[in-house]
Amino acid sequence: MSRLPLIGVTACTKQIGLHPYHIAGDKYLRAVAEAAGGMPLIIPALGAALDPAALLDNLDGLLFTGSPSNIEPHHYQGSASEPGTPHDPARDATTLPLLRAALDAGIPLLGICRGFQELNVVLGGSLHPKVHEVEGLMDHREPADQPLDVQYAPRHDVQVQPGGVFAGLGLPAAFAVNSIHGQGVARLAPGLRVEAVAPDGLIEAVSVEGARGFAVGVQWHPEWRVSSNPNYLALFQAFGEACRERAGKR
Repeated sequence: MSRLPLIGVTACTKQIGLHPYHIAGDKYLRAVAEAAGGMPLIIPALGAALDPAALLDNLDGLLFTGSPSNIEPHHYQGSASEPGTPHDPARDATTLPLLRAALDAGIPLLGICRGFQELNVVLGGSLHPKVHEVEGLMDHREPADQPLDVQYAPRHDVQVQPGGVFAGLGLPAAFAVNSIHGQGVARLAPGLRVEAVAPDGLIEAVSVEGARGFAVGVQWHPEWRVSSNPNYLALFQAFGEACRERAGKR
C-alpha cells in the first residue's frame, strides 16, 4: 500500500496577542511522520463544532498529545483547581469525546502525558492534581530552570508488567524514561491494564483491555528524540503499524 496512514494529532488553544490559535508541538508531528511513518493532521480544539464520527471516518490513528494545561477536575469529580492552574476547556471539549469515539470505533490511539491522563479520565479514573504532594510519591516534574536536554533526560526507570502490550512488543523489563508532569493517575479507570510503573508505584503506562485497536497511554514523553531511543521508537513503530493496518482496510 502506497498511501501513508493519516494520523490525527490533537491541538491545544493558545492566545498569541489579540488572536486565539490552535497549536500542536513540532516534536509530536515529527514523531508521527518519522517514527510512526504516518501523515500528521492537526485536529483543532473546536469542541462541539467537530463531529467525532465524521472525523474518525477519515483517520487511521490518533495521537493525544501532552500539553501545558491540565484537564479540568470536574471531569473526574475532583476538587476545584488552585488559582493559576492552567486549563484548556476547548481541548477538554474536543479530546474527551473524541477519545471515547475512537475507542468505540477501534481507531488506533496513543496518549502521551495529558493524553494518557485523558484516557484514564474518559474511562472513569481520577488524577492526583499534585503528585509531588502525595505521600510516598516522588516529584515527577522537570527542572524548569534547566535546558531542554536536561528536562527531557532520563529521570527514572519504569518496570514493565508481564503479559501485556509492552511485553509483547519486546520492551525490556525495566528501562529509563523522562519525567515531565505534575499530575498523575490516582484512581485507575476500569478497563485499563497497567503496563508500567515508576519506582514509587505511580502508574506510568496503560493499555485498554479488549480494545478493538492499538490503545496505549504513557505518562512520559517518548516523542522526544524518538529515533535515538530504541524503547521510545518501538512504541511509535507499533502505533504506526496499527495505523497502517487500518489504512489498508480502508
